[in-house]
Amino acid sequence: MNKREFLKNAAALSSLAIMPAESWSFSADKRLRTAHIGLGGMGQADLASISIHSNVDVVALCDVDSTVLAEVSSKFPKAKTYKDYREMLKEMSKDIDAVIVSTPDHTHAPASIMAMEMNKPVYCQKPLTHYVKEARAMDKIAKDKKLVTQMGIQVHSFYDYKLATLLIQSGIVGKVHTVRAWSPKNWGYNGPVPETGDPVPSNLDWNLWQGTSAERPYKDGFYHPGNWRKLVDYGCATLGDMGVHIFDTPYNALQLDVPRTIINNCRKPNGFGYPEKNMVTYEFPGTKYTADTLKWVWYDGVGADKQREDLMLPDGADLHDQGAMFIGEKGRLYLPHFQVMPKLIVDGSYKDIDISQFKLSEPVREYSSEVHKHYHEFVDACLGKATCSAPFSYASRLTETILLGVIAGRFPNKTLHWDAKKAQFAEEDANQYLGGMYRKF
Repeated sequence: MNKREFLKNAAALSSLAIMPAESWSFSADKRLRTAHIGLGGMGQADLASISIHSNVDVVALCDVDSTVLAEVSSKFPKAKTYKDYREMLKEMSKDIDAVIVSTPDHTHAPASIMAMEMNKPVYCQKPLTHYVKEARAMDKIAKDKKLVTQMGIQVHSFYDYKLATLLIQSGIVGKVHTVRAWSPKNWGYNGPVPETGDPVPSNLDWNLWQGTSAERPYKDGFYHPGNWRKLVDYGCATLGDMGVHIFDTPYNALQLDVPRTIINNCRKPNGFGYPEKNMVTYEFPGTKYTADTLKWVWYDGVGADKQREDLMLPDGADLHDQGAMFIGEKGRLYLPHFQVMPKLIVDGSYKDIDISQFKLSEPVREYSSEVHKHYHEFVDACLGKATCSAPFSYASRLTETILLGVIAGRFPNKTLHWDAKKAQFAEEDANQYLGGMYRKF
């Protein structure tokens, strides 16, 4: 089963068999009561994976779509239901141990921060936030309160990505000087802004869906349930979707911080939808796994430019639709996305990789079984028996990097200079996009 099939059937996964008891070691009577905010496609997938942990009790469900809420609630009849996460958190504060946030991007931070201020551990879907300032704020709260946190980048815990990290850090290609990453997905919109609105469906609370974002008239097919990623008020474009997944392993393996410069080659901004095609070039300060400076180039959109000499595969083979290439002083490591073993390329030929030194188990090729690991790591951490591998201390930096590339799309072909200590651009006109005004709703 691939990811698309998994998401399609997520609502049914709550009836899957419980994972073997050896996957956690604490006593069976220790429970984690979870509340779930956002129950769309990804929200149901999150709920399915969290709920099959034998130490979890789902006690609250929240969604602004009454049809979705009723459907999911029928599978968890003991859970209380809400359409406003603020009411849920206030009313059930004493009955909730952890909160899972699976909303569109613009609500990630408002919902997560409210829960964290109540001292609740939070599992939040990627990208962590809609704005850079929110990412830094969530990182600070998590540190100050010493909260268990995890960002929803499930493949972070997959076999192939763990292996690629170990290979790069073992020096298999030497110091890495360039990373190229790509996705053909198009979470952009080059069309006109809708001039008229449509009646709001009776099952949707449009005010709550918009949340803290600027108020707009509802338009059928533009926002709920599926196209919000394309629009600047709500999503973070392809970078904020596939970019987070594909950036994650190189970012983690190379132990990168945030970039010094960013430039996005794309069309002029229209203030409503993101560009349908982007080429974002980052320059990072070096680490012990890289050259003195690391160049990172991201391509997205239909026909994303992959015809580069350092992306050519042996025997003229085609690149996978999505993936990343580590380019080092001794060769290249090719990492398709996803569940494909990394491949070593030296002097134009594939080379065998000896992985015996890493003492890894056999690779898993079934998404629907491996996907639970990342979620259960969070549950186990909340219960004091594990440590999260994508806490907000890590996720905030990765998200900041992603969002800087998104902001650069407002200034096509212009190099932006980022001061990580001051958390601002040298180009003053870019700083207005680091945060946003929260609407009262």
